[in-house]
Amino acid sequence: MKYTLQNADYINNWKKKYGLQWMEPISHQTFLDACNGKWDITLTPVKAVPHTWIGDVAGKKILGLASGGGQQMPIMTALGADCTVLDISKEQLESERAVAIREGYQIQIIQGDMTEPFPFGDNTFDMIINPVSNQYIEEVVPVFAECYRVLKPGGFLLCGLDTGIYWIFDNKEEKAVHSLPFNPLKDKDIYAELMENDMGLQFSHTLEEQIGGQLKAGFRLLDLYEDTNGAGPLHEKNVPTFIATRSQKV
Repeated sequence: MKYTLQNADYINNWKKKYGLQWMEPISHQTFLDACNGKWDITLTPVKAVPHTWIGDVAGKKILGLASGGGQQMPIMTALGADCTVLDISKEQLESERAVAIREGYQIQIIQGDMTEPFPFGDNTFDMIINPVSNQYIEEVVPVFAECYRVLKPGGFLLCGLDTGIYWIFDNKEEKAVHSLPFNPLKDKDIYAELMENDMGLQFSHTLEEQIGGQLKAGFRLLDLYEDTNGAGPLHEKNVPTFIATRSQKV
């Protein structure tokens, strides 16, 4: 089985077993608030995306890349966007569908693997919103090339990215125990550790891969901010384990 399909199974099971923050769909009140101009979305665990990064999306076509779960796309829909979501997890997409049914709007929902060519034509979307997710794939650079292809000229890519720092430490974040890169497909001990802790197959990625990958795809980096993981020793010491980027197709 391809490792991304293994991860889809893990995510589906997490949806049933754990109350994870990034799996909790927005409430009806949050949707109503967004319709009335009061809203926020996140790409990383804690900090909200600046509203200037989003701008006026009324009538714009937005792709939620690996953003199933009923969080970002309902907000964008409330702001008037025409939204599509692509996610590998059936359970996350069911949450996306449930919010759309509850609030009475249309959204295109596609189950797909972001490591494969996207099922969209060139120059389709005005914006792509990709919350933290690429730690579940081994190679990130091809994803940025696909994002560039399906965005319209002048379109924006908003990404949440794992800096890789977290993967150096043990589960308690007390000791540095791993070298980077962290890759369970190339290290059987890492593979066993992730399986034992029900974490799925996760990978570290460098800024060279993630920001450099966007630049090599043709994007212009416009802005970024750092964020923590929201809890634990690294968060308490304000260690930036995530970044969010806003880039533009030129």
